[in-house]
Amino acid sequence: MLTRVKSAVANFMGGMVAGSSNSESLGGSDLPLKYPYTRPEFLGLSPDEIECSADHIARPILILKETKRLPWATGYAEVINAGKSHLNEDQACCEVVVVRSRPSAGGNSTSNRPPTTRRRSSLPNGEGLGLRENADVEPGLTFHYWGLFDGHAGSGAAVVASKLLQHHIIEHLQEVLDVLRNPAQLAPIIQGEEPTNYHLTPTTHRGITRAASLRGAAGAPGSPSHPPPTRFFTEKKIHHESMVMGAIENAFKEMDAQIERDKAVFNISGGCTALCALFLLGKLYVGNAGDSRAIIIRGGEVIPMSTEFTPESERQRLQFLAYMQPHLLGGEFTHLEFPRRVQRKEVGKRMLYRDFTMSGWAYKTIEDDDLKFPLIYGEGKKARVLATIGVTRGLGDHELKVHDSNIYIKPFLSCCPEVKVYPLTQYEHGADDVLVMGTDGLWDVLSNQEVAEAVTGFLANCGPDDQHRYTMAAQDLVMRARGVLKDRGWRIANERLGSGDDISVYIIPLRYGNLQT
Repeated sequence: MLTRVKSAVANFMGGMVAGSSNSESLGGSDLPLKYPYTRPEFLGLSPDEIECSADHIARPILILKETKRLPWATGYAEVINAGKSHLNEDQACCEVVVVRSRPSAGGNSTSNRPPTTRRRSSLPNGEGLGLRENADVEPGLTFHYWGLFDGHAGSGAAVVASKLLQHHIIEHLQEVLDVLRNPAQLAPIIQGEEPTNYHLTPTTHRGITRAASLRGAAGAPGSPSHPPPTRFFTEKKIHHESMVMGAIENAFKEMDAQIERDKAVFNISGGCTALCALFLLGKLYVGNAGDSRAIIIRGGEVIPMSTEFTPESERQRLQFLAYMQPHLLGGEFTHLEFPRRVQRKEVGKRMLYRDFTMSGWAYKTIEDDDLKFPLIYGEGKKARVLATIGVTRGLGDHELKVHDSNIYIKPFLSCCPEVKVYPLTQYEHGADDVLVMGTDGLWDVLSNQEVAEAVTGFLANCGPDDQHRYTMAAQDLVMRARGVLKDRGWRIANERLGSGDDISVYIIPLRYGNLQT
């Protein structure tokens, strides 16, 4: 138990989330990397430039060399941390993809890049915005994709997810491609069948009572004189956006499962949060698992597009799991929450507490079991699950354990994203209306309103047709969050402490979505 206390204190005082990330050889130094460490391909950095970017003293802000490398004149900027980890553990990806039907059973396929897609080049050789064509000319479904991945305890999981998550999304969109191609029709309940709406007629409602149905009266469904109709109930109407949401949700789950499988043969360190945005069929879908954040700024108004998943925001889910499966706590933790650690001298006294059924607080008589370390300890950014990790959703972390124990933390971590939908083409967007996506290094020091004011104020001083305006706005935002290095560390406005974390930011102008239709 003493080691748990030491671990919690270290985390509470600002220690690393889980282990050291100065090396990519954690948990399997003899295994090869699945993908080598790099920075986002669309930055087009040379190996020397990547090495120079890892300067924890100067902390240079990296931006796009060419705005045409990203669709919609998207702006992007990033900066490395102030020494928290040797590498920048954030990763990013952006592509334009055309999804086509899956090949026939005899066709060739690969696990990492389905042959039935066209992909925008984001490679440093400057192939521009062109889409890579396949030999076939079958019409496909185009979507735009932006992804941010914030790694912890190593960059391995973030690198893998940045390379592959979009392909899992593609595969699940392929499964419902025929449905999505027909926007006028609802999704069929049985795949391959024509969608049909079954409704009870007023006569049917009046003529068959529940009592008559239960006793098998004449005319009731199932009675000998009245064979049951094909359908005598109303089916749920499943709209297309729900199918896209399901594809994103399943893609996250399969990405997490693939990381777990690949760890048997590759060195994939740590875990990562995942935040992605898709523009498809006139709607913007934002999926988030972790503590990164996305907001829309429209006409100066802030529209949140994600929710952070932390030990505090998911307290009740975590406590319920621990209550139902107490063996996951290893006999060393309690699922109950108290305002502070319980002391032995307080056994028998009544102290404030709450469990998974409660949003408020009540008193209980302290027992010996309450002396165990709490499942959730700390407050705000210092809150930790099992005295180890400060985020409750993401990818990877399959081998993460409580320090000096065999208690696995993964059962308490969810890879399931929350997906929010914004009907982009239902609104007319101006040049200053944008989607801002950022890792927690940005939001730790700047509020939604501060970000909105900074972005709106910066864009107001740029020409509306300036293709560099969004990249410059992203750079300005990262600079505001990083601050300036002074005697007392990195400082931002009003001498507040700046962000010492990795920071990655997309600024995506929404007006280009209006032009797609």
